Amino acid sequence: MAEHADSTVRVLLVEDDVNLGFLIQDRLELAGFAVDLLPDGQAALAAYLRNEYQLGIFDVMLPLKDGFTLAADIRQLDLRLPIIFLTAKALKEDRIKGFEVGADDYLTKPFSMEELLLRIQAILKRVYQLPSHADSQALCQFGNCVLDSRNLLLTIGRQPVQLTSIETRLLRLLSARLNQLIARETIQKAIWEDEGYYVGRSMDVFISRLRKLLKPDPAVRITTVHGAGYKLEVAAE
Repeated sequence: MAEHADSTVRVLLVEDDVNLGFLIQDRLELAGFAVDLLPDGQAALAAYLRNEYQLGIFDVMLPLKDGFTLAADIRQLDLRLPIIFLTAKALKEDRIKGFEVGADDYLTKPFSMEELLLRIQAILKRVYQLPSHADSQALCQFGNCVLDSRNLLLTIGRQPVQLTSIETRLLRLLSARLNQLIARETIQKAIWEDEGYYVGRSMDVFISRLRKLLKPDPAVRITTVHGAGYKLEVAAE
């Protein structure tokens, strides 16, 4: 049984291929998830606004509202919801766009149900068991910033900024080794558990986002060491 906060994980599944949609729904329900299956992006957004979900699984090519637009609309309201894209489109530009609109993972059709379940479990573990240590260890301070990993919250001065789960994990990893170089491969394995090309491009997107978020604190910056990795630097007072 998949659990979140002592209750069954509720999944918003959006797939216009009826047969595939029922197949995924059936397999997920056998694994212990509660699944709402919707045929188009517009109906899915309406369902999201009515209900509480812990996971979204979206096809990209959908009627009325495509999966990328649906995810972007949801991200305006909710930075926490994990989102997986399912698509027949294997172009690198599509994968990158998926991560840019806030995807946590991206599966190209055809895929195995076993792989989908493994990826779901990995994402739920990352998102809803962050952090696994005591509350006091969830707070990290650097420069004029305080990162609250448990609540996915970055405070710069007195200004709070809500982060996504990936942004939080990435910033926490960098802040744990202030002013030290962390190899790209190390970051990819720690955050995405993979080292592929698309993961690398996704990481670059999230690094760029964090740089923009950290701009209000001139003492803090993320430096790229070309061909090696990144480091979070804090200027000495």
